Amino acid sequence: MTLLQIASFLIVLAAVFGVINYFVLKLPSAIGILVVALLASMGLLAIDTLYAGFTLADDLRALVRDIDFSDALLEGMLGLLLFAGALHVKLSDLRAVWPTVLLMATIGVGLSTAVIGFGFHWLTGAPIMVALVFGALISPTDPVAVMGVLKEANLRKSLETQVAGESLFNDGVGYVVYLVLVGLAFPAMSHGSGHGDESALTGAATLFAQEAIGGAALGLLLGWLTFRVMRHIDDYSLEVLMTLALAFGGYELAIWLHVSAPIAAVCAGLLIGDIGAKHGMSDLTREYVEKFWVLVDEILNAVLFMLIGVEIFAVQLDLGMVTTGAVCIVIALIGRLAAVAVPVAILRPFADFAPGVLPIMTWGGLKGGISVALALALPESEWKPLILTVTYVIVVFSIIVQGLTVGKLANRVGREPDLV
Repeated sequence: MTLLQIASFLIVLAAVFGVINYFVLKLPSAIGILVVALLASMGLLAIDTLYAGFTLADDLRALVRDIDFSDALLEGMLGLLLFAGALHVKLSDLRAVWPTVLLMATIGVGLSTAVIGFGFHWLTGAPIMVALVFGALISPTDPVAVMGVLKEANLRKSLETQVAGESLFNDGVGYVVYLVLVGLAFPAMSHGSGHGDESALTGAATLFAQEAIGGAALGLLLGWLTFRVMRHIDDYSLEVLMTLALAFGGYELAIWLHVSAPIAAVCAGLLIGDIGAKHGMSDLTREYVEKFWVLVDEILNAVLFMLIGVEIFAVQLDLGMVTTGAVCIVIALIGRLAAVAVPVAILRPFADFAPGVLPIMTWGGLKGGISVALALALPESEWKPLILTVTYVIVVFSIIVQGLTVGKLANRVGREPDLV
């Protein structure tokens, strides 16, 4: 199939599943589309098992593999989704909570990777470096899903900004940690030698600095250049096009320069969404830019969640692997708790935190498409099928169960107190 045919197929499926959810399930849009896609996929797999001559499931399995979910997300949709999410976070709000966001997106991601990695190693016997790779790919949270389910919760502004900022930045940091660990784990597996560990660690540290710092610098530079040009233009259609060019072009340039494209997208979006909107856009342009990116965000989110649902065709539904995935749900939640609790404990003597920060940010740390994409992108090895299945189980549980309940939890323990 051509790229246009695949895109058309995905959009049609997302729209059909969205309509079914709207009239039948009535769940929040993205979660409902995922549930419908998952049920449809499981139905086809069941029919395929019962009727030997049924070929539609095999045809769809081949199509899903042709789509290359990993490339579609990591080199296409992710940049737009992160840019769109960052546009709605104000630097002035982020500045007030930056220590929390910084610690959760760095120390928190490291702790989560370690806790989940060692837990996976203990449970499955996987080599420790491979287990840490799994910890890194399952640690990032999905900013779109998180903010989508918390929209109706009456959270304090500081907590809302913490949730949004941390989920935006930990995607980029988690991706960099994943790249570093993959470089350390899989060559070690293939060569079976412990020599060169010191140079490998030095190279990993250099790679991390290059990816993270380089990505932030590139995103801020491109955002600033775009803002400087927009100050001299008063044409909303052209300025919307410029933001789209910044999101697309900046992401691809970051990939070409071997710096973190997700971090670049977040930094560019933050700058344009705050400074660019205040000083480089008219009221009319600001309105059009905001509505355009909300629409892009919602459409891509619908397609992404639909893709997650049909990716079941790429997963080995072995009972043992699914059972391991169920146990790993608990391990992932423990890792997420460590990623939130330790930074909060460090900062609590110096900062005030909103009510319910620990349960909301732990249960609200939803996993999403980036984890599935990173699992699919792993080098081929004996552990890849297990890691992919476990990742899929955790992501589906996270989006459906946590996604449908975290709003209620937030309203119960994190509401702004009523004024008397």
